[in-house]
Amino acid sequence: MASIHRGRAEPVPGAGNTRARYRRILRFAAWYLAVTWWYELVLPRLRMGGIAERTRTKRMRRFAQSFHGLAVELGGLMIKVGQFMSSRLDVLPPEITAELEGLQDEVPPVAFPAIRALAEAELGAPLEAVFAWVEQTPIAAASLGQAHRAQLLPRDAADTGLDIVVVKVQRPGIEAIVDVDLAALRKVGGWLSHVRFVSDRANAPALVEEFAKTSLEEIDYLQEAANAARFAADFADDDRVNGPDVVWERSTRRVLTLEDVTAIKVTDTAALLAAGIDPAHVAPVFASVMFDQLFTNGFFHADPHPGNMFLTAIAGATQERPWKLTFIDFGMMGEVAPSTRRGLRKLLIAAASRDGKGLVAAISELGVLVPSADTAELERAMTHLFSRFGGMGFAELREVDPREFRDFAAEFGDVVRSLPVQLPEHFLLIIRAMSLTSGVCSSLDAQFNLWDSVEPYAAQLLRDERGNLVQDVAQQAFDVAGTALRLPKRLDGLLARIEDGSLPVSNPRLERQLARLNRHVQRSVAALIFTAVLIAGAVVRADDTVLGSVLMIASVVPLLLAVRAGRRG
Repeated sequence: MASIHRGRAEPVPGAGNTRARYRRILRFAAWYLAVTWWYELVLPRLRMGGIAERTRTKRMRRFAQSFHGLAVELGGLMIKVGQFMSSRLDVLPPEITAELEGLQDEVPPVAFPAIRALAEAELGAPLEAVFAWVEQTPIAAASLGQAHRAQLLPRDAADTGLDIVVVKVQRPGIEAIVDVDLAALRKVGGWLSHVRFVSDRANAPALVEEFAKTSLEEIDYLQEAANAARFAADFADDDRVNGPDVVWERSTRRVLTLEDVTAIKVTDTAALLAAGIDPAHVAPVFASVMFDQLFTNGFFHADPHPGNMFLTAIAGATQERPWKLTFIDFGMMGEVAPSTRRGLRKLLIAAASRDGKGLVAAISELGVLVPSADTAELERAMTHLFSRFGGMGFAELREVDPREFRDFAAEFGDVVRSLPVQLPEHFLLIIRAMSLTSGVCSSLDAQFNLWDSVEPYAAQLLRDERGNLVQDVAQQAFDVAGTALRLPKRLDGLLARIEDGSLPVSNPRLERQLARLNRHVQRSVAALIFTAVLIAGAVVRADDTVLGSVLMIASVVPLLLAVRAGRRG
């Protein structure tokens, strides 16, 4: 083991000047927002949308590479933002997510003297008086802190029943960096709230505030210790799950001492096989444990990436599963409100039973769709999705003709974009947790079918939700009777509206297509007039400077009309 030595704290890497850091983040965001605005909004209105389509993949990749470099250079919350973006496989293209995946492992460590100085200031004593030894080389370095293996002194070991521990220490100066990064992100969130295609789908300032809340909790190690204790209590009687004990006497808000539970990394397939563990048997257990956290406990690990999970072998075990899933790093935890949990349960039940209409109803209940949304087309698309792709595993989906995926994605995308969709802020951590869960399960077993884990779990939820079958049937009978009693009056009203001609008949899809065609005609006519007047002015100007100049200036009017017609679209 490396011995402890005294040393002067080195300057904190990446802290830099806070004003310069703030301006750097804003300049980056402003530039790429302007580029996106130009390509995705301006060019299509000028009938040059083809340029945006052809260059989109290259622009996305360039953005991801630039952000990757910025995040590694600045560290702090920029790493967290990049990690979150890398997990959003549901909404971000692979050009972005693939480039940012490496941010999980690219954080440079802080020199040990700086870590030592902070730890001693927090614990109020030299490290030699607190630990028997501390390894100078960290076993893990993250964006907000880093971890070193250590051994407790004999008296502390006797009191706690622990010996080897992990001491997690904040990066010096990280609180100031977090404050600056949050100020910049709040500014960017304000900008995004004025961009309509973003504000129609997400409350950017609210998402930033949730991210801020999570980040501030993550740098409070006493909060993380409380999270670890609560997680352990939730799974105290579950032989599938393990977690570290907290050494409270050696923990503060900036230093956290935990039992060393390091074992086989969950995605280290070679080590798992060498230990006699079949990775394919791990995937469904992990998925089930995450479902329990989300849908039953309502308190879940929001950062279950492979670096935060181990498989611990149970010595001398004779059971069918002689290992446990060991979770670490409880800084990023999510809590699901009872109302949201009910909506998620309905969502899971509808997905498992391939009920497109029920799925859309659950999505609406969760607040993803505003109450006024016309969901008929979305229900039809969901039904199509289930009938064609429902129940397929990842391996089976790879065998589907890519053109079929593209056709369905284009149609489904049009439906979703036509709806007033919004992302509730509390969904950030849920989406992150489920995205990482899916990725880990797929890496453990390429043939893994998430439906195999969802369906039995959903069946149990359905039994729990329905409760007494007699009460359920009675409620349905009551609902049917109420509908039957109201039916004659509703039929009378419908016939009256048909007779007086006041019954509106609409086809939203056809109306949208007609409106789009009308805008195209208006824009084409205006563009034609603009071109004609501009050319006429240029020709006349050679003989009559005044008249030619007037005509060229007047050509701006039809140009503005063309742009206005495009903007209404």
